[in-house]
Amino acid sequence: MSKLKSESDVLSLNELKLVLLLAAIQFAHILDFVVIMPLGPTLMDYFQISPAQFALLASSYNFSAAISGIFFGTIADRFDRKVLLNCFFLGFIVGTFLCAMSSEYEYLLASRVLTGCFGGIINAVVYAIVPDLIPYERRGRAMGIIMSAFSVASVVGVPLGVAISDYYSWKYSFAFIGIFSFFIFIPTYFKVPSLDAHIVSGSTFDFVKRYGKVFVNKRYTTSFILIFLASGSMFMLIPFLSPYAVKNMKIDLLDIKYAYLIGGAVTIVTARIFGRLTDQIGGLKLFFVLCLASFIPVILFTHSGEISRWTYFAIAALFMSLVSGRMIPCFTLITEIPDGSDRGSFMSVLNSVRSLGSALFSLIGGLIIVENATGQLINYDKASYLSIVMGLVTIFLAFDLHKKLHKNVL
Repeated sequence: MSKLKSESDVLSLNELKLVLLLAAIQFAHILDFVVIMPLGPTLMDYFQISPAQFALLASSYNFSAAISGIFFGTIADRFDRKVLLNCFFLGFIVGTFLCAMSSEYEYLLASRVLTGCFGGIINAVVYAIVPDLIPYERRGRAMGIIMSAFSVASVVGVPLGVAISDYYSWKYSFAFIGIFSFFIFIPTYFKVPSLDAHIVSGSTFDFVKRYGKVFVNKRYTTSFILIFLASGSMFMLIPFLSPYAVKNMKIDLLDIKYAYLIGGAVTIVTARIFGRLTDQIGGLKLFFVLCLASFIPVILFTHSGEISRWTYFAIAALFMSLVSGRMIPCFTLITEIPDGSDRGSFMSVLNSVRSLGSALFSLIGGLIIVENATGQLINYDKASYLSIVMGLVTIFLAFDLHKKLHKNVL
C-alpha cells in the first residue's frame, strides 16, 4: 500500500492532490443526493405528490445506501480499496443517468434506490481511504477539505443544478451530475494508489465472524449510535428547507438557488476553519460547541413566517454552516476508533448507520410535517424540537465515546 507519511501538520503536495480528488468524488455523489432537496417544490408539483411522498423520495437514496452498506461491510476489508472505489463509482454514474431518464414518480424512486446502492458505498470507501493515507495529526484538515465537498456542492453544484431545472428541466440536472461524475472517474482510475495492505487472508467464515465483532465492540456501537442520531437530527429538517421557504416564508422559487450559493460559500470557509480547530483543540470540544451553537439557526429557521429574501439568506447560511459543520469534529473523533484491520468494515457499517439515520428521520419528518388547506407546511417547529433533543443526546454520546477511547474500553 502507498501510505504517505509526514511529521508536519501541513498536508504534503501528494496528500493534498489525493484529498482533493477524493473531495471531488464526494462532491459528485453528495450533489446527486442533496440536489433533490432544493428541487422539492418542483418535484412535488411535477408529480403531484404529498410531503410524505417527497420525504420517501428524498430518503430512498439513504435507505438503499444503508442496506447495501451492511452487505458491503462483509467484503470491505477483503479487496483493494481502489478497486472498490472504481467499481461503485461507475455504478453510481449509471444510476444517476437513469434518474435523468425517469418520467414517473415510481421510476424516479426506483432509480434513486439504485443510485443509493452505489453512492452510499462510495462514501464509506472514501472515509476508509482517508485514514490509510493521512496520519491522524493531519486528518482533521483532510476531513475538513473532504467534508467541504458538501459546501462546494451547495455553492456551485446545487445552484447550477437548480438553475438547469428552472430553465430547462429537473431531468437535465441529473444528466449534468452524471456527465461531471464521468470526468471525475477518469483521473480516479489512474491517480488513486492501490490500497491493499489491510487485506488479510482467511476463509469467508473468518471474515463474517470478524465482521460480526464490529457490532459488539462497545466503542464501535457507541460510534454507530452517535452517527445515527447526529445524521438523523440534521435530516429530519434538511429535506424541507426549500419547501418551507417557498410555502411558508414566501420566498420566490427562483431565489432558492441563491440561498444555496450564499450558504455554501459561507460553509466552504467555516468548514476549513472547523477542520483546523478540530486539530488544535480536539474533536470532542469543538463538537460540543458547534452542536449547541447549531440549535440557534434551527430555531430561527423552523419558527419563521414570511420574511425578506436577505433575512432568509442569512438564516439559511447560518443553518448550513453550523448544522453541517458539527459533523467535521464528529467524524474526526470517530475515525480514531477503529483498528486498521477492520477499518473498512467499521466505516461501511458506520456509513450504513448514518444513511439509515438520515433516511429514517427524513421519513419521520415527512410524517410530522404536513400541508394544510392553504398549502403551507405545519409542524416544522415540532420537528425542530425533536431534532434538538437528539442533538443533546449526541453530546452525551461523544463524551462517553471519548472516555471509552482513552480508557481503551473494548
